[in-house]
Amino acid sequence: MTPERPREEDAIPESDAVNDPLALVEPFASRPSGSGQLYAALDLGTNSCRMLIARPRGSQFQVVDSFSKTVQLGAGLEASGRLSRGSMTRTIQALRICQKKLEKHRVKRMRLVATEACRQAKNARDFIRQVRRETGLQLEIISTEEEARLAVISCAPLVSDKSDQLLVVDIGGGSTELVWIDMTGVEPADRPRAIMRLHAGFKPVGLGQARVVDWISVPLGVATLKDQFADVEDDAARFALMSWFFEENLSTFSPYNNVNAREGFQIIGTSGTVTTVAASFLGLKRYDRAKVDGLRMSSDQIDTVIREYLALGPEGRRTDPRIGRDRHSLIMSGAAILQALMRVWPTDRLSVADRGLREGLLYAQMSADGVLTDGPYE
Repeated sequence: MTPERPREEDAIPESDAVNDPLALVEPFASRPSGSGQLYAALDLGTNSCRMLIARPRGSQFQVVDSFSKTVQLGAGLEASGRLSRGSMTRTIQALRICQKKLEKHRVKRMRLVATEACRQAKNARDFIRQVRRETGLQLEIISTEEEARLAVISCAPLVSDKSDQLLVVDIGGGSTELVWIDMTGVEPADRPRAIMRLHAGFKPVGLGQARVVDWISVPLGVATLKDQFADVEDDAARFALMSWFFEENLSTFSPYNNVNAREGFQIIGTSGTVTTVAASFLGLKRYDRAKVDGLRMSSDQIDTVIREYLALGPEGRRTDPRIGRDRHSLIMSGAAILQALMRVWPTDRLSVADRGLREGLLYAQMSADGVLTDGPYE
């Protein structure tokens, strides 16, 4: 399976993000859920089912309720090409909880999307119909380009006004999306908002706009990459092979072999892998989004955490509270992707984003409705 191409063309908080009014998506609302229009975004991926319910608040949004559950929808998909009965049952149970939350909050404006597992499965349409019958929810299978675009706009608040070149990486369960953006033609103060305006598409729309140089969807995420090398018994050898194999799959990404200046280059990583590595570096036994989102980590710090994971071995990772039981079996495939990315491009810093597809869906809906104080981003 080849990557999908477009048809056209000492860790510290990110200070630029902290000072930007767009920077923080507040974790929970203090006001009653009845005040103001509510929006919902649901992301059904290869490994997880996650949902946010939020209301617009200034130039961002405030979370009213959330849900996250590991459902392993894509379990066995690589071998059979189909969603299994067990994985569909688990997923529908999780979706019933989401449906109850949507009813409780009387949400009218929502997008409920499915990604790589449903894009690949032969029986995905049957599954979508079953979900509709049993929960009343209408799932929408989105394209790889839309998934990449939504991940990018979710990270807009973390974009530095010093960034001339930006690479946004979203490591999912079944695929990894990479988007390279040239911002040299955008005024520094307008760069985060220029990224937000990409919700309309990756084609350039005029002077002074962010320009997408290239994007790619690699059909290797934490679950699918792990499955590719499940037969390799040695832990360290399996990790090295996964990292090498992922890098091989980047060879058609046009900026891959380009000589790019280190100055003015920023990578933003959004995924459970990236936030878990950040939480491990910080020694957090209980996850704290406020400490992780917007953190900048150096390559050396990332490598130190990965070496610690390797030293722990599979059993040690299973019981490490920083990793968590839901993620321990997938953390090394995610770390292999992360290490490959940091090895390839000219930076020794990664900006950590605890945000992604759900946040992008919310921003896009609210922007389209013109309910953000700085929007709509046209």
